[in-house]
Amino acid sequence: MENQELIKLVTEKAEKWLTPAYDAETQAEVKRMLANEDKTDLIEAFYKDLEFGTGGLRGIMGVGTNRMNIYTVGAATQGLSNYLKNNFKDLEQISVVVGHDVRNNSRLFSETSANIFSANGIKVYLFDGMRPTPEMSFAIRYLGCQSGIILTASHNPKEYNGYKAYWDDGAQVLAPHDKGIIGEVEKIKDASEIKFQGNPALIEIVGENIDKPYLDAVKTVSIDPEAIAHQKDMKIVYTPIHGTGMTLIPRALEMWGFKHVVTVPEQMIPDGNFSTVVSPNPENAEAMTMAVKLGKEIDADLVMASDPDADRVGIACKNDQGEWELVNGNQTCLLYLYYIITQYKKLGKMTGKEFVVKTIVTTELIKKIADKNSIEMIDCYTGFKWIAREVRLYEGKKIYIGGGEESYGFMAESFARDKDAVSACCLIAEIAAWAKDQGKTLYELLLDIYVEYGFSKEKGISVVKPGKSGADEIKQMMINFRNNPPKEIAGSKVAYCKDFLTLKQTDADGKVTDLDMPDTSNVLQYYTEDGTKVSVRPSGTEPKIKFYIEVVADVKDRDSIKAANKAADEKIKAVMASLGI
Repeated sequence: MENQELIKLVTEKAEKWLTPAYDAETQAEVKRMLANEDKTDLIEAFYKDLEFGTGGLRGIMGVGTNRMNIYTVGAATQGLSNYLKNNFKDLEQISVVVGHDVRNNSRLFSETSANIFSANGIKVYLFDGMRPTPEMSFAIRYLGCQSGIILTASHNPKEYNGYKAYWDDGAQVLAPHDKGIIGEVEKIKDASEIKFQGNPALIEIVGENIDKPYLDAVKTVSIDPEAIAHQKDMKIVYTPIHGTGMTLIPRALEMWGFKHVVTVPEQMIPDGNFSTVVSPNPENAEAMTMAVKLGKEIDADLVMASDPDADRVGIACKNDQGEWELVNGNQTCLLYLYYIITQYKKLGKMTGKEFVVKTIVTTELIKKIADKNSIEMIDCYTGFKWIAREVRLYEGKKIYIGGGEESYGFMAESFARDKDAVSACCLIAEIAAWAKDQGKTLYELLLDIYVEYGFSKEKGISVVKPGKSGADEIKQMMINFRNNPPKEIAGSKVAYCKDFLTLKQTDADGKVTDLDMPDTSNVLQYYTEDGTKVSVRPSGTEPKIKFYIEVVADVKDRDSIKAANKAADEKIKAVMASLGI
């Protein structure tokens, strides 16, 4: 599309926002963008509609069809309301839970949504303040609701906000409901079609009456309370990075029996600008700087951080040299599942029906652990809605004992159907206590897992491409990888590749087999003869294309891990060079 055509298109779209259906402040901002000779802001705000995708909405806050504001949030809620009324027409009273995080405008968006639901005759349970995403998920089933939403952009930068929709099982919506809701949202063409005027009689404020049963449920995740009792004075540093974790995680750790939890005072202040960090993402070392500094000062055993909506957890511990080291998402997932399986076996709790779940981009070492312990392991797409789907499919038939992904999320339970930093923080603290009970640090426990099951090292690379031009570039990159798959990577022949968009696996000799997955996804994977695995996918929530690299090695003892780690770093560099990243 030529630039003048694009400007004409966005101008026409923007002018529709100059009607009485939009508030004066919004109209003034639209007029400013229209009058500006530089049309960049206008194009970015209106070149497309912020899509209500399978993960809901996520975008930069501001005025425009491609921004998070009360009108795009309102259209999403009106569409969801219409879909709920069609699906549950026989119910006397449809009900939903509405939660939100600490972000700027999150309370405004949650109250706006509550008003719209209630204006449509839907009963709303609105949290009295910010709460973790997993608690909202728990509340749906606890209160017997048909749906729920949370206003959050998770770990995204401060400019973002988001809207995630959940179904009656407490998990994010999947087929056929995702497409059905999207269809209803797309029917909302104008703000005048949104029922903004709420019915206060249908809005009930909730808080402690959900907090207490949720925390009681979290307590049931504990497997070895004796280890905690022995190590109750273990020093733990925790930070919520200004987010919702501060409401429940210190309280949960205390309930589990930990007596020496120290919080980072500067980050225990709710702040939608996340003033003490560049980005509130515990996957980034920078976000944990203050917590690790405090950990050094008090000689802590463990440092933990949760992201703004408290569904991800980042961990740091001392290595064998006494230096603080970050534990990545793959490693924490290994620690959780190794511990759960080991303890279940020790306690005689294994029935033969247990299963664990990981996402396709998460370390293959988990499969080795599961296989060696005769536990079924299921691979699913990225996102906990897919892990929750496996839990739902096997409910009453098999026993879910844990699931996780490389992006710092773990779900140790089935009472919440999303990744849960509240239970995950408590469980990793218990694992550290259990290791200490055996004279090991958490780091040494990780080394021992490598010795027993093999060493792997993973690296995630995100190539950011913002704006419309970036989206086009990402699309072209995926086309190029799909049409010209690599024959070798870092000197090792590609044994087979998986294309989850076509659901086909192609071997090096040309043999093609079908992949058994519930849906298609724009993900490519390459497996080489030396055990290297590379996954490529565009992010569904951010303007980036993601590469996941995993390389492997055998190690005979703890001492040989250092050399394996160094060799892995070199191998990863070679892989990146092969892929041109």
